[in-house]
Amino acid sequence: MARSVDVIVIGGGHAGVEAAWAASSMLPDGNIAFVTMDQKTIGVMSCNPAIGGLGKGQIVREIDALGGVMARAIDATGIMFKMLNTSKGPAVWGPRAQADKNAYRDEIQRLLSTRSNIEIIESIVDDLIVEDGRIVGVMLDEPLHAKAVVLTTGTFMRGLMHTGDSQEKGGRVDEGTADGISTTLKRLGFELGRLKTGTPPRLSKKSIDWDSLPTQLGDASPVPFSDIPSEPFPALQQVDCRITSTNEEIHTLIKDNLDRAPMYSGAIDAESGPRYCPSIED
Repeated sequence: MARSVDVIVIGGGHAGVEAAWAASSMLPDGNIAFVTMDQKTIGVMSCNPAIGGLGKGQIVREIDALGGVMARAIDATGIMFKMLNTSKGPAVWGPRAQADKNAYRDEIQRLLSTRSNIEIIESIVDDLIVEDGRIVGVMLDEPLHAKAVVLTTGTFMRGLMHTGDSQEKGGRVDEGTADGISTTLKRLGFELGRLKTGTPPRLSKKSIDWDSLPTQLGDASPVPFSDIPSEPFPALQQVDCRITSTNEEIHTLIKDNLDRAPMYSGAIDAESGPRYCPSIED
């Protein structure tokens, strides 16, 4: 006999964490199944290890007002806080923080562990169970039914990674994809498409001439994201950032190899990347 829960959340990134937490809060006596490929990667900061920014910082504050966890996690693990756009009125200020990404992941997992009605299930969803035009569960090793199913799969549905002119299937480096969900959605009549995002390269700290780079200081009196900030705040030792810029040599290198870039070679079928997450050639 198939097991049943109240809510199934698929995917362990930022959206999945908030969805599982919200369901747990709304249904304190309910059962929430949080399905992810690897529970050790829940809350991992896949791209830029930062939270907030113009527009995005306001969203984090709104999530906090609704009882979410992202703001609390970054307050506890941020290593550089800065309010952006302060030359204009407070309505358009944007809080931003750089994070200790490993500490952020650990804090998210710690917070989830405080909710006894969230069950983390390590598995890949092979299929969605549909009855009378309604999704009523998911197919894991065994069927799992629910009153509601939330998809927060991020880059893992038929994910394709591009590094220069090479391609590799995956939702993240060294991690697989969840293709079954895409197949089901297409069968149900949904039109599938691809979205593109870029991930910055990781640089060896030892390879950087720090003394030659301009310093960007954090705020002397940082403002927490959450109305329930960590005690003390900031919780971690703060660091300064450094600012880099391109030059003519870099511009020439990019132009000479533009035909190899996925957005320009036709390897990625998209008009442009996201406005605030461009690749350098964009």
